[in-house]
Formats: sequence, structure tokens, C-alpha cells
Amino acid sequence: MAKPGPARHPEFLPDLKLDELLAELQARLQAVLAIRDRMRGLLQAVVAIGSGLDLESTLRRVVESAVGLVDARYGALGVIGEGNEGKRLAEFIPVGVSADEIGTIHHWPEGRGLLGLLIDDPRPLRLADIAAHPASSGFPEGHPPMRSFLGVPVRVRDEVFGNLYLTDKRGGGEFTEDDEAVLVALGAAAGVAVENARLYQAARRQQRWIAASAEVTTALLSGAEPGEVLAGITRQARELSGADLAVLALPDDERRRLTISYAAGDGADAVCGLVLPGEASLSGQVLATGEPVTCTDFAADPRAAREARDAMSQIGPAVLFPLGAAGTARGVLTIGRRHGAVPFDAAQAGFAAAFAAQAGIALELAASRAEAVRLSLYQDRDRIARDLHDLVIQRLYATGMSLEGTMPMITRPQVAERISHAVDAMDETIKEIRSTIFALQAREVSGTDLRGEILALVDEMTSMLGFAPSLRLGAGLGAQVGPEVAEQALAALREALSNAARHAGASQVEVTVDVDGGGMLTVGVTDNGAGIPANGKRSGLRNLAARAGKLGGDLTLTPAGRGGPGRPGTRLQWRVPLR
Repeated sequence: MAKPGPARHPEFLPDLKLDELLAELQARLQAVLAIRDRMRGLLQAVVAIGSGLDLESTLRRVVESAVGLVDARYGALGVIGEGNEGKRLAEFIPVGVSADEIGTIHHWPEGRGLLGLLIDDPRPLRLADIAAHPASSGFPEGHPPMRSFLGVPVRVRDEVFGNLYLTDKRGGGEFTEDDEAVLVALGAAAGVAVENARLYQAARRQQRWIAASAEVTTALLSGAEPGEVLAGITRQARELSGADLAVLALPDDERRRLTISYAAGDGADAVCGLVLPGEASLSGQVLATGEPVTCTDFAADPRAAREARDAMSQIGPAVLFPLGAAGTARGVLTIGRRHGAVPFDAAQAGFAAAFAAQAGIALELAASRAEAVRLSLYQDRDRIARDLHDLVIQRLYATGMSLEGTMPMITRPQVAERISHAVDAMDETIKEIRSTIFALQAREVSGTDLRGEILALVDEMTSMLGFAPSLRLGAGLGAQVGPEVAEQALAALREALSNAARHAGASQVEVTVDVDGGGMLTVGVTDNGAGIPANGKRSGLRNLAARAGKLGGDLTLTPAGRGGPGRPGTRLQWRVPLR
């Protein structure tokens, strides 16, 4: 039986295009290889962005990985602000733009236009031409031109942390659906990496705050100088919170005023020594209530004292914390950032509040410890005084009486004279011991409280002026000021304020009192009034000059330039040496 031959299908042979089939197969193989390479690149990118825990470097790795995966010319990650800043970009991390190009850009994108659309509606957005979209608002001046666009959100759990922006596909084409899918996957991985970095950053920040609190407590309880510790509290609060300025205001004994005694950061010299009213200032409110206060714009907040707003005009977002509980707070700590900066988030504010509270407790404990040491010292002095009186003086007195009793039995005049001299010497010794006892039993009395006298005088002159003058007491006033110099300085300040009230017609008066490094006490009074008339009486100014000359000092008067046309104002400086 003959074997059947191979089947023949002559009807298919004319249509067979082997080259086209092979080309299609090769194209599909190349697509598979491209997908494999892209998946490998995606895995490598996921590993790369999760390889570190520093948040800033993690964010940059995310952008660099995204640019490489979708073959884009430019890329950026916009971090969305928190709280009131949640509708704008708080941080913008670009890739592909040179330093020279960055220098020509007027300002970074702020979250308007297409970027704002992604913030309001966090879903992937792919465009062939940015300018053709109705939400496009153009580019800032100096920004390089861009055409194609791909944006996807980066989520941390259920929160949108920011958005990835890719522009200008290399080769001039558009971003594809595959590009979008890869970028969405990268965004999900980036969210995990960002969350890990943020948790690590929060843990590190908490560790630094705890270490700072422990350092403050240890320093205070070990007997360190309180002034140095308070300065350290202010400095550490600024550094750990990332603030531009930190100030610490301390209340007076009556808690009616607060003096900014310590400041660190931008503008510290301008604000240090400023005296704030307790009832008409944010610091006074925090001191009274024991509750923190947050400001979105400190320089424009009507609750803040005018003097503080003027001195801290560069500060926008700020938070004020009490050092202790209501009624017993030892001071008020303020941290602030410049206008336009990102406000303090809840975590930063919480750490700072805990630090301030711990510092207040440490100050309370240190004060109690110092009082206990002082009481122990007084008790020791009283005990020594009693021992001197009950033992030493009584024995000396008894010995003297015994010697005097033997005088009639002595026949030789020379011996009697020597015994008489010994008795007299013992009497003198008894007097000296009694003086020592009185000194031991005496309590320390502070010298002239020039700060308190100045505050009282400014309060007294407020009714005459019709408003409260701003007051700044410099740190140099801690130097010892003799009673004569203090008396003359107070008289000069009274005369200067009286002149401003009666003749200047001013609406603002600034008082500054300080001692410089050269030992010169300066009383400065500046107003925005009508100035000194050429033909006016000068008896008060002559008195001021005479007081300064008597102590070897001088008086200077210059226009202040604050009152506008026809109101030059006056700047008075009364300077005398302490010695």
C-alpha cells in the first residue's frame, strides 16, 4: 500500500509573508525584552529609593529614579504643605535643571496651574502639550520650556505626600500608558520609602529633644549658672526646631511684664532686652494661661505687643510655649520662621512644647534646690553664731572676769599692768566676735534694683505721655551700678520722658537703657515728635547735660527721622561712666 505524501495547501502559499511574520515576532520579542528591562529598572529603582533613611536624599533618589524609568529630560517632586499650607507646595526638588538654569528662575512653582490641579485632584495626569491644557498657568520667568507632561501622586498611607512631575520625553515623543503605569508603581514604592524616612527622622528628632531636656535638667540640678542654662535652652530650641529665631521672655516678680532676656538666631540683637506688657502681649497670654499659642504671621498678629511686632518684623509662622504650668510658668519660649517659610508641624510643636515644659520643671527644681541651699547656709551661720556667743564669748568673758579678780592679789605693778592689757585685748576680741556674729546673722540685701526702678518710672510716666513707651533693658544692666549713678540716670530718664510728653507731641517713644563693654551707662529716649525748636526753652536739656557732666559723661541730641515731613523726632542719649 502506497504511503500518502505530505499534505499540500496550495491555497495558503501565495499569501504567506514569512519576512513580515518574522519581523512581527522580532518586534514582540523586543517589546518583551523592553518590558523585562523596565521591570528590572523598576525593581532597581525601588531598591535604590529604599536604601537610605535620610528624607532629603530619599526624595532626590525618587525623582532621579523616575526620570530614568520613563526617559524624561526633567523631573521634580513637589511636597505638599501641611495644615494651612495644604494647598501649596512646601518643597520642590528638581532633577535635570542645571545650577545656572536654577539661578535664572524667578521662583519655584508654588502649586498653581497644572501642579495645583494635581494637588486638588491627586490622580495620574498625562499630557502631550502642557500649554494646551486649560489649567496651565505658564512657567515662572527664566524657567526652561517644556512640552509633554506626566504627573502622579505619591501617597503615604492615605495621605498624599506630594506629586511626581515628569516633562519632555526624550526623542520628542509623548509619555505612554506604560510610562504612566511604571510611574504609578514607583510612586507607591516611594510612599513606603518616604514613610520609613519620616518615621526615622521623627525618632531621631525626638531623641535629640530628649537629650536636650536631659542636658538642661542635669545642668540646672548640678548648680550651673542659670543664665548660661537659659541661653542654652534658647539656642537648642532654635536649632532643634529649625527656627530662624528663638527668644525667651522672663517675667518680673509681679508678673506684670516680661523681658526678652535671651535670643538666638536671625535678629537676636534687635529683640534682646525688649520689655513686653503682661496684659497686652502674646507672651503675657501664654504666661497667664499656661497654654501654647500658634501664629501664622507673628509680625501682623494684633494679639502680639506692638514692640514685639516691630522688633520681630521678619517673623511669619511662630509658636509660643510656657516654661511650666499656668500661674507658675518661669517664662515664655517663642520660636519663629521668616515670612514664606513652612510653618511648624504638629510633631515639631509637640517636641518643643515638651522641651519647654521640662525646662520649666527643671527651673522650678533648681530654684527650690537653691532656696534649700540658701536656707541651709543661713542655718549654719546661725549655728556658728550661737556657738560663738554661747561658748567662745562666755569663756572669754569668764576668763577676763577671773583675771580681773586676781588683780588685787598682785603686788608687782608690772604684772598688774600686763594682766590689765590682756583683759582689754580680750574685750576687743569679744567685740570683734560679736561683730562677726551680727554679720553671720544678717541676711543678704540686694543693692539698687535699677531695672525695677526703671520699670516703675516708665509706668509712672505713661499717664503723662498718654501711651506706654516701648522699653528695652540691655543685658549690660547686670553690672553693678552705684547708687549715685543710678539716681542720676533715673532723674535723667524722668526729665527726658517729661520733655517728650510736654513738648514733642509724639505718638511713639522708645526707651533703651544699657551698659556697654566699656563701662558706660547709656539712657536713650527716641520719639517721633516735632523735634527741638530752635528758639525753645532748653532749661531741661541743660539740667540733663549738667547731670551727665557731673559724672564725667555727656548728652547728645540728634533728629530721629521717624515722624515724617515736619516731624523729625528726637533721639536723646545720656551717657555716663559707671566709675
